[in-house]
Amino acid sequence: MNRRDFLATSATGLAAAAWLRLGSRSTAATPGRPPNIVFVLGDDVGIADTGVYGGGFTTPTIDALAAGGTRFSHCYSTPLCGPSRCQLLTGRYPFRTGLISNNSHNAVAPDRETMIPTVMKAAGYATASVGKWGQICLGPREWGFDEHLVFQGSGHYWPRQDPRYNVNGEARRLRVRQYLPDVMHQFAVDFVTRQKDRPFLLYYPMSHIHAPILETPDSKPGANPKQLYADNVQYMDKLIGKLLDELERLKLRDNTLVIFAGDNGTARFGPGLIDGQPIHGRKGSMLEGGARVPLIANWPGVTPAGRILDDLTDFSDFLVTLAEVGEAKLPTDRPLDGQSFAPALLGPNAKPRPWCYVELTGRSYVTDRQYKLTGDGNLFDMAKAPFAEIPVAADSKDEAAVAARARLQAVLADHQARPWNGGGGAAARRNQNI
Repeated sequence: MNRRDFLATSATGLAAAAWLRLGSRSTAATPGRPPNIVFVLGDDVGIADTGVYGGGFTTPTIDALAAGGTRFSHCYSTPLCGPSRCQLLTGRYPFRTGLISNNSHNAVAPDRETMIPTVMKAAGYATASVGKWGQICLGPREWGFDEHLVFQGSGHYWPRQDPRYNVNGEARRLRVRQYLPDVMHQFAVDFVTRQKDRPFLLYYPMSHIHAPILETPDSKPGANPKQLYADNVQYMDKLIGKLLDELERLKLRDNTLVIFAGDNGTARFGPGLIDGQPIHGRKGSMLEGGARVPLIANWPGVTPAGRILDDLTDFSDFLVTLAEVGEAKLPTDRPLDGQSFAPALLGPNAKPRPWCYVELTGRSYVTDRQYKLTGDGNLFDMAKAPFAEIPVAADSKDEAAVAARARLQAVLADHQARPWNGGGGAAARRNQNI
C-alpha cells in the first residue's frame, strides 16, 4: 500500500493533513520514503515503572515522548520475556508459535515463523537488533536482522558479570569498568548514522531494568537497592534521550516513528505503585500487573501530541502495524493475530481491537477492558484495574456480566481449540514439560 492509499483508507481528513504537514517541515522526509522506525523495548518495565504512567520515577525523556505523541493506556503483553518478544516479532499468539514459556524457546524456527525484520527488509528497510534477544532459539541474524548486538543478562559493568557479548557473530568482551548499556547505545548510534540515507528499523530491547539491579555510571557509592532501581530507570531514560538527540543531529527525527514499550509487568522490589497505590500482579503472573505495559508512539507532526488512547492493544499488533506504516507486505502463508493500530497514530482509530488475549504456560485469559475471563472460567469486573480485579459470581444475573461472559468465552473457545505446532490444542500444551 502506498502512502496515498494509506491516507485514503486509514485516516480521517484531519489525520491526512497531519501526515502532509510532515513533508513540509521535515528535512529527512522525501516523497516515496517511508519513515524510519525505532522500537525501544524496556526489560521488565511495567506500567508502574515510568513517571508518565504515575509510577513516581524520574523519566523526562519517556514523559516527553508521551507529551508529544500518543500514550496507550491498555497495552497487553505476555507476562514473561521470551513469549512476549516472540509474540511481538511474529505477530502471533503463543498457542500458534509454541513459545509458551521461557523454557520452550526451541518451539519456533525460521522455517515456521516470519519475524518483523524479514517483512521490513522486503520493503527496503535496513534492520538491526541491539540488546537482549531473550528465550528465542538461534539469534537475530538467523531471524532476518542485517546487524545485531546480543548479550544475555542485565546491564552491567565488567567484571561484575559475564563480560561477553556478540556483534554480528563476533564474540567480544567488555573492558574493565565498561558499562554494557553504553556499548549498546553506541552500536545503535553507529547503525542509524550509517543508514541515515535509507529507511531503517532499529529494534532496541534494552537491558534496563532487568535484575540484577546494579549500579549505573550515575549511581552514588553505597546506594541502597531502592535507589539503585530508580538509578536504572533513570539511566534507561537517559539513554533513550541520547539516542533521540542523535536522530536530531542527523536530521532524522521528524521522519522517525519512535515506539517505547515494556516487555512485561514490573519485577521491582515490592509491589508496583501508581500514584502511590499498589497494582495487582507483577511479572510472571496472570494478573493485570503481569501483562499490562506502557506503550508510547511518537512521530513528530504525525501522532497527535499529548493524546491518551484507551483503545486495547496487544503485542501481536506490532508486526502488522509496522508493516502498514512501512508499506511492507505481510506474510500470507499463516494466520496473524494482530490488528494494526497505524490509523490510531494519525487520528481516531475507526476500528479498535475488541479484546486482548494473554497466554502463558497453558494459562490464558481474554479481556475487553471492562471484564476479564480466564481459561478456567473465572470472570472478573475490571472497573478498578489495575489495582483490583473483582470476581463475578458464576451464577450472576447481571446482564452486562452475563453478556461479557458469553462474548469472551467465544474468544477463549476459539483460541483454546487451536493446535500448537500440530499438537493437540490447549490440553496438550498444558502437558508439555515447561
